[in-house]
Amino acid sequence: MMKHSQHTASTETLNAPTQAGAFKPITLLGSKTTRGWCYQILLALVLVGFCGWLYHNVVENLQTQRITTGFGFLQQSAQFAIGETLIDYTPRDTYARAVLVGLLNTLYVTACGIILATVLGFIVGLGRVSKNWLLVKLAEGYVELLRNVPVILQVIFWSVTIRNLPSPRGAIELAGLGFLTNRGLTFAVPEAHPGWQWTLWALLAGIVLSVALSMLARRQRERGGRLWPVARLRVALIVGLPLVVWWLCGAPHGIDRPTLRGFNFRGGFTISPEFTALLLGIALYSSAFIAEIVRAGVQSVPKGQLEAARSLSFSPWHVIRHVIIPQAMRVIVPPLASQYVSLAKNSSIAVVVGYPELANISNTLMNQTGQALEAIAIMMVVYLIISITTSLLMNIFNRYVAIKER
Repeated sequence: MMKHSQHTASTETLNAPTQAGAFKPITLLGSKTTRGWCYQILLALVLVGFCGWLYHNVVENLQTQRITTGFGFLQQSAQFAIGETLIDYTPRDTYARAVLVGLLNTLYVTACGIILATVLGFIVGLGRVSKNWLLVKLAEGYVELLRNVPVILQVIFWSVTIRNLPSPRGAIELAGLGFLTNRGLTFAVPEAHPGWQWTLWALLAGIVLSVALSMLARRQRERGGRLWPVARLRVALIVGLPLVVWWLCGAPHGIDRPTLRGFNFRGGFTISPEFTALLLGIALYSSAFIAEIVRAGVQSVPKGQLEAARSLSFSPWHVIRHVIIPQAMRVIVPPLASQYVSLAKNSSIAVVVGYPELANISNTLMNQTGQALEAIAIMMVVYLIISITTSLLMNIFNRYVAIKER
């Protein structure tokens, strides 16, 4: 009888946690997920409150000093000239249009810098993994020199170098195609004709259609394993379509060549020293980092993959195109996006050489109106949008080049 009571008591003791576990404790904020959201909302409210207090404090201090606030000044006449513009602009235009001119100049030098830095970076990066000893050392010296010199010093160096070139009367002739002087690079361009505009639009359309066709062929290959021979069709779209449009528009072929008249050249197209110095400075600086990114991406490809490709009698071009690049891009693209964002922000260094991009024009705007807070806010928002847009586009491209396993 005693043993049976002890057995019953022990059984109740073992079952006690299970029965007690049936009653879950009730917390004030519910589950862990709910508490997490509450903490984040609370933190957001604190940050919004702090920003509101800070803004109110700044506005109150500005009113005490009798400094007006707001963005109404953007509708006032700018009353200052801008040396380089991509759109029509006169000093009688508003500050808003002046800011737009600066924004377009920023986007223009950023786009040119990204293209130049990418091309140079990939060339030097492939040189870093070459089997040629001299080429490897030259590429290594290029990277170490440009990567370890501040970008602002490189921009100033190129500005001083260009300013010390000969005057237009002693210009350096470039094989009859243009002239290099201390006033920039002047070269021949096609004469103004509507046919060239239609040809340019046809080229852009051909590039877009070629990319779309490549994406469609890749999706078909990943889903069904079938290869579409689209290489020739892509070449026809990019090269043939513009040629057909050019021929249909009358095949314009006139060339506007620069000629020396007085103390400067007339005709052709001139790239200013300020733009050239800024472009070379930020592009060469970024290309050194891109070269190291490319080198790391290429070296991340397993050697067994290369040996397998060679054993299948792949040509060097096919090894690079179908084996190295697809696998290396997974390593290259994410840090490459950071370099593009950094290059866009480095364009603000233009203020030291006088190129009229956003930061330079905003600085002039602040000096004339005293609206420093608003001008800085405009620059912050614009650079933030540029950086976010660049990151978004690179993320989309990263998903495109990613190798999808089946």
